[in-house]
Amino acid sequence: MDLKLKDKTILVTGASRGIGYATALAFAREGAIPVLVSRSSDALELAAMRIKEETSVTARLHVADLTQDSACEELHRLYGSVDVLVNNAGAVPGGRLHELSMQEWRSGWELKVFGYIHLCKLFSASMFTRKSGTILNIIGMGGRSVRANYICGAAGNAALIGFTQALGNESASHNVRVFGINPSPTATERFTGMARKRAATELGDESRWGELIDGSNFPFGRLKTPQEVASLSVMLCSSEVQYLSGTVVDMDGGQQWR
Repeated sequence: MDLKLKDKTILVTGASRGIGYATALAFAREGAIPVLVSRSSDALELAAMRIKEETSVTARLHVADLTQDSACEELHRLYGSVDVLVNNAGAVPGGRLHELSMQEWRSGWELKVFGYIHLCKLFSASMFTRKSGTILNIIGMGGRSVRANYICGAAGNAALIGFTQALGNESASHNVRVFGINPSPTATERFTGMARKRAATELGDESRWGELIDGSNFPFGRLKTPQEVASLSVMLCSSEVQYLSGTVVDMDGGQQWR
């Protein structure tokens, strides 16, 4: 199936690893040109090299700390005409309410919540003006299936779900699509880090994190891969799926109904 993404410009935040990298690579496989955004220039260069080796597509790189308003504004100034914006950057900390400092709450939300909102504000304005464009927010099942040991993410993700639905409702009137994906736990470096923190708290030893991950507790007997989230992202961003906006897709294998 031709997804009609060849030569489209796709901006992906948090693109140096995990779901962001997998998504940028998946777009490149369709002939699109990814713009990789992250705070680490070394990690971005490595990601771009891997994409080039596999697809022959030359990705563009942009180093930015998207917790800063000025960095968001500069990113929009340089790339405001992109066809697709994928908001993916974010590392909301795990932990219960009384285990997290207010600084940890603010730091986590500055990137994952306010960073998404700011980029949506900037890029949707340009898209509304030209009557074309797509925004995909990678959010998380923590906003649906809320847990006390991930309370910061539960609150932040729930806010982004509502935000995405509200913006997507309006955007269709401007021929712009805004929607989201809620991945459940995914086999990424970030998931491993959160599992280590849980193991330190619950088992007294972070190296025992593997004991907290029982494949039988997950749909299909395993964690899903970043590539599966990436494949869904690319398909939904295609113009072949035009009648989709204001929706947030729960990608949890049916776990919430168990």
